[in-house]
Amino acid sequence: MKGDRIEILMMIGVGDRMRTQQEVCRLFHEMHPDREPVSQSTVSRIERKYRELGHVRDAPRQGRPKINENVQQDVILSALENPHCTVRQVSRDLNIGKSSVSNIFKKVKYHPYRVRLIHELAEDDFDRRTEFCEYMMDHNNQNNGFIANILFSDEATFFLNGHVNRQNTRYWSQENPLDARIPYATSTKGLYVVEM
Repeated sequence: MKGDRIEILMMIGVGDRMRTQQEVCRLFHEMHPDREPVSQSTVSRIERKYRELGHVRDAPRQGRPKINENVQQDVILSALENPHCTVRQVSRDLNIGKSSVSNIFKKVKYHPYRVRLIHELAEDDFDRRTEFCEYMMDHNNQNNGFIANILFSDEATFFLNGHVNRQNTRYWSQENPLDARIPYATSTKGLYVVEM
């Protein structure tokens, strides 16, 4: 459309060789019969804009400014330095919006992988599990329906050292890091809460 505006300006002319708006509309339609004809108001608006501003370019668009490359690099670097950072932390540290941080991560194909919490296994754990299974099988054979009387429920573990098993821990990366954390040893003192 910018090329059309310049062409319309050239058709209007300058000095004593100026055409009327009706003549410009007719001339534009004769030169471009395959296009939709321009109206007099369009010609008038283009002419007025050129006289007032000295150009026919579009005015700058309203809305949010684009994030520059330096800020995008800062966001990516913060994820590389600390893959366990949250969108909120990066947003606060770099003073940009959370949605902008999320969009940058999405643009570079970074995904928030969940960290799996696992128990640390000791050498004698295999033997203890085998003993437990044998005990349960014997108990079920002696007391018919013993397993049906066991209540299974949701659980949460709170520790005296301040650690709580968090459900929202993420690892930002382009590929799944297969990260597994051992949150506590079996000897750590804590409180075990059962929800029924």
